[in-house]
Amino acid sequence: MTNPLFYAKIILFGEYGMIEDSQGLVVPYSFYKGTLKFSDLGSEFELNSNRHLQKYSEFLTSLDLSDNFKLDIESFKNDISNGLFFDSNIPQGYGVGSSGALVAAIFEKYSISKLNPESISKDNLKKLKAVFGEMESYFHGKSSGMDPLICYMNLPILIENKENLDRVDIPDGEEGKGAIFLIDSGMTGETGPMIQIFFEKMKTEGFRKTLKEEFIRYNNACIDSFLKKDMNPFFRNLKKLSHWAYEHFRPMIPESIFNIWKKGLDSNAYYLKLCGSGGGGYILGFTKDYAKAEKMLDGFQKEVIYRF
Repeated sequence: MTNPLFYAKIILFGEYGMIEDSQGLVVPYSFYKGTLKFSDLGSEFELNSNRHLQKYSEFLTSLDLSDNFKLDIESFKNDISNGLFFDSNIPQGYGVGSSGALVAAIFEKYSISKLNPESISKDNLKKLKAVFGEMESYFHGKSSGMDPLICYMNLPILIENKENLDRVDIPDGEEGKGAIFLIDSGMTGETGPMIQIFFEKMKTEGFRKTLKEEFIRYNNACIDSFLKKDMNPFFRNLKKLSHWAYEHFRPMIPESIFNIWKKGLDSNAYYLKLCGSGGGGYILGFTKDYAKAEKMLDGFQKEVIYRF
């Protein structure tokens, strides 16, 4: 029997802001995926993955998960000794949820009480997010649990605030001139150090004030207008959000991206924002005219994820 696939995720809106109670909009991204498999561990990739799973299983043994969410660690360890590995093409350090997909795959296979993502209650969704946060803390030091939750549910999720989240329908994409796309910064980013920079910034009152009064306002307005498919206010707020990030998230913007970020703001041809914690990996782009933006971003590797 083959194990299910778990897709990557993209935080369209809410990176960092969700830590401070902003809304967030996170969607699955099926271009990248991972699944648990068995092999004779003939390749270096498979062997490394298997070794990582061994170390991770020790960490999971130390977790005290509530009864409804307990894992069969013995079965997991037994499978590891029989050649289990995580076969994934999700790039690490790119902000698209490589550890989230792994956590979701392990939970799905080894949870003792099976859940049905289609019918899970809002309350259980919240509890599951907390469990995933504990499981993923092995990789990042601290985790909201959002990445594994998106990978597990394989549905768009709207984070209303720290306490509430729910499934949401995003408008159907259609073949128009506009697009949301990914730009490869050409370098990997590490979540831990970026989060550290953010918390250092949060120690200054001025930054806390502008985050709450500006960033969160623009972020939530973007989510609201995007879900309503109201593109004029969407791009108006998106420009403000992109400009705010250019001013205040400077350390999180990869050097290779600085100039094109500013070029987008100056020309209004496209706007950029962080995809996840930044520092490297992917950057998100939004444009009303993808053909024009593509020409201006010549030399950068791009992937369209949504058309409108």
